[in-house]
Amino acid sequence: MNKEKLKGHIAVLFASTFSAINMPVSKSLINVWIDGYGLTMLRASMACVLFWGVSLFFKNEKVTLKDKMILLGGAFFGMSFNQLMFLLGLETTSTIDAAIISSLVPVFVMILAAFILHEPITGKKAMGVAIGMAGALLIVFSSRGSSQGSSSTTGIILSTVAGISYAVYLIINRTVVTRYSPVTISKWMFLFAAILMLPFGAKSLIQSPAMTTAAPLSVYLRLGFIILGPTFLSYLLVPISLKFIRPTTVSMYNYLQPLVASSIAIAIGQDILTWEKPIAVVLIFAGVYFVTASKSKADIESELNSDINLNGEIKTRGENPDYTDKIQK
Repeated sequence: MNKEKLKGHIAVLFASTFSAINMPVSKSLINVWIDGYGLTMLRASMACVLFWGVSLFFKNEKVTLKDKMILLGGAFFGMSFNQLMFLLGLETTSTIDAAIISSLVPVFVMILAAFILHEPITGKKAMGVAIGMAGALLIVFSSRGSSQGSSSTTGIILSTVAGISYAVYLIINRTVVTRYSPVTISKWMFLFAAILMLPFGAKSLIQSPAMTTAAPLSVYLRLGFIILGPTFLSYLLVPISLKFIRPTTVSMYNYLQPLVASSIAIAIGQDILTWEKPIAVVLIFAGVYFVTASKSKADIESELNSDINLNGEIKTRGENPDYTDKIQK
C-alpha cells in the first residue's frame, strides 16, 4: 500500500470511529433533549459556520456552477436526508440494530458503483464484502442479549434508507473531491444542507428542551461532541479519503462501527468481552483488505492499455504515449 492510499485509510478510519461513537451519544439525546429534525438542523448549521470560518485561513477556490449542483446533491444525500433519516430511525431503533444496518452500506455502494461508475464486481470484492459483513454481524449478534429496547419496522426502514442515501453520497461526491480541497467541498455542502433543513428543523431546534430549559452540562458536552466529531471532522475526513481510495473501500469501514460501539459498551460495563469479538476484528479487517486489493475499473483499463513488445519493453498507451520502461527478459 502506497503512502497516498494510506492517507485515505487513516482518514476514513477516524471518520468511521467518530460515526460509531455518535450512535450511542445521539441515542442518549433523542426523544429526551432534542428530536431528529432539531439535531439535524443543529449539525448542519453549526458545521456550516465552522467550515466557512476555517475556509478564511485557506486559499479561496472558485467552484463552477456544475460542481455546485453536484455538491448540492451530496449535501442532500450525505447530510440533510441521510442524517435526518438516521436520527428519525434511531428514535425507534436500538443502537445494535442501527449498527447492523450501517454495515450494509458497502453492499449498497458496490451495487450503485456497478451501475453508476461501471465498477466491476470482482470475485475478490464480493468475497471481501461478504467476509466483512460476517464480522460485523458476528459482533452485533453476540451483543444482542444486552441490547436495550426493541426496533420498530418503521425505524429499520428509515435506517436502511439512510444507509442507501449515504452510499449515493459516496458515489456522486467522487466526481468532485479530486478538484477541490476538503474544506471547500465541506463549506459548500453544509451551506446547502443547512438551507435544505431550514424549513423542517429550525422550529424543532428552537423549541427543543435542550434550548428552552436549563439542561445539565453533560447534554451540551454531548451536543458539542456530535458537532465537532461525527459532523465537522468526519465530513472533513471523508472527502480526503475519497481522494485516495475508492467509494467501495471507504464504505467498508462502516464495518468498524459495531466493533467500536461494542468496545464502548464494554468499557462502561454494558457488555463483556466474548470469544466472538476478536474473531470479528479479524473478519472485518480481512474484508477491508480484499476489497482494497480488488482491481478498480481504472486498474483494469490501465492493464488493457499496456502491452509487451518483441524487444522486451512495456509500452503504456495513455496521456504519455512515449513512455517506455525496460523490463528484464
